Amino acid sequence: MEYRNLGQWGVKLSTIGLGSYLTIGMHVDDDTAAECIRMAFDGGVNWIDTANAYNRGEAEKALGRLLKDYDRDDYVLATKVWAPMGDGPNDRGLSAKHVFEQCNASLRRLETDYIDLYQCHRPDPETPLEETIRVMDDLARQGKIIYWGVSEWDAALIQEACDLATMMGCRPPVSNQPRYSLMWRRPESLVFPTCLRNGLGNVVFSPLAHGVLTGKYEPGAKPPEGTRAADDSMNKIMMDLYWDEENLRKVREMEEMAGDLGLTCAQLAMAWCLENAAVTSVITGVTKLSQLEDNLGAANAMIPADVLTKLDRMFPGPKATDAP
Repeated sequence: MEYRNLGQWGVKLSTIGLGSYLTIGMHVDDDTAAECIRMAFDGGVNWIDTANAYNRGEAEKALGRLLKDYDRDDYVLATKVWAPMGDGPNDRGLSAKHVFEQCNASLRRLETDYIDLYQCHRPDPETPLEETIRVMDDLARQGKIIYWGVSEWDAALIQEACDLATMMGCRPPVSNQPRYSLMWRRPESLVFPTCLRNGLGNVVFSPLAHGVLTGKYEPGAKPPEGTRAADDSMNKIMMDLYWDEENLRKVREMEEMAGDLGLTCAQLAMAWCLENAAVTSVITGVTKLSQLEDNLGAANAMIPADVLTKLDRMFPGPKATDAP
């Protein structure tokens, strides 16, 4: 396993992180989740990503139960705030009230004294950025969080947050969590350059395009039973963003390229993300041990220059006019 600094900051993350969206505390039982966490840690993974909103706190509760047997110093724990957690007018967003209350709630659910990386799950245009920066700084001073970051913020807002934090004498964001894969390269346009300029590391999610880049789906065929694509409770984003015949044909070609390198399609897709200098780590979400074992193989995969060129042609990067 390789470890990289989170941007310019001192904390080091494994290039593969274990996520919990739709898995731990939801579609994966505790016994299977415990086995996945053990395999991940044994494989060198040193950080876990979750969010208060994942199954309305159930993912955090599950991790609180499952991480009891591990030394807290041995892993980096990341969670998020922003999404609705109740029906009240202050039960969502990035106001000081909501962030403060949800930080304390996450600490209780996770059964821990502190959060290593506390992330703003999405932007909140109804809250002044200064308010969010200040409450994050306050939480760090109280010892409840160590670092704070953002997720799915555009380049201009990331820059504004960094500039304001400096002006206010507060801790700046240290990380960004964007969607990123061969099928979703928009961060390359503005977000990644902004992060590099300001020292933020990127911990990217959906490196396998919700499973389309695993190679398990055949062009012209219905998704196999038991897969995410066949599950209407899990497949909406996949179907909306990635599912079309052209993409499935490209993945079949990519699978052949991966085989020539002794890799699986998923390993090649994840290793490709790690080739970008702006990326610290990729987040993998799994429902079974075999998936995790395969994904861990991406950590040390080497991609020849000619294969990178072919992939770039197959899955072109963003145009200057694309949204960040």
